[in-house]
Amino acid sequence: MEKIPMTRAGYAALDEELRTLKTVDRPAVIKAIAEAREHGDLSENAEYHAARERQSFIEGRIKELESILSRADVIDPAKLSGSIKFGATVTLIDEDTEEERTYQIVGEAEADIERGLLNIRSPLARALIGKDEGDSVEVRTPGGEKSYEIVKVEYL
Repeated sequence: MEKIPMTRAGYAALDEELRTLKTVDRPAVIKAIAEAREHGDLSENAEYHAARERQSFIEGRIKELESILSRADVIDPAKLSGSIKFGATVTLIDEDTEEERTYQIVGEAEADIERGLLNIRSPLARALIGKDEGDSVEVRTPGGEKSYEIVKVEYL
């Protein structure tokens, strides 16, 4: 099975989500199903069907998280240095708009662009890998070609 690269923080967040699903959400949905059953005819019971759908989602997410965590390859970015690689926190300037952005390159399972966590498989992350401070990169995005200058590379 393929290992999934992940930061320590990403692993902890997914592990916490799994714990919450198992100890809070799963028991709550089981209780909701039991209460809905008490209302009689299940074929026309919207509460019952909604609770069963929620249960299906929770069980699916539990299986997904268990699989991801069992294959996790936790990497500590603080022990890394040099050119850009997994775990690097990179500050970029968009060469067209002069807008500065900071991203950390992380694994697919923990990526969240809104929080600055850039999926290692994204076009931008792939373009950054192996580059250094001061380099410029060209990235083909769904919105067209973009040029960025690498201002700072850190391993936090």
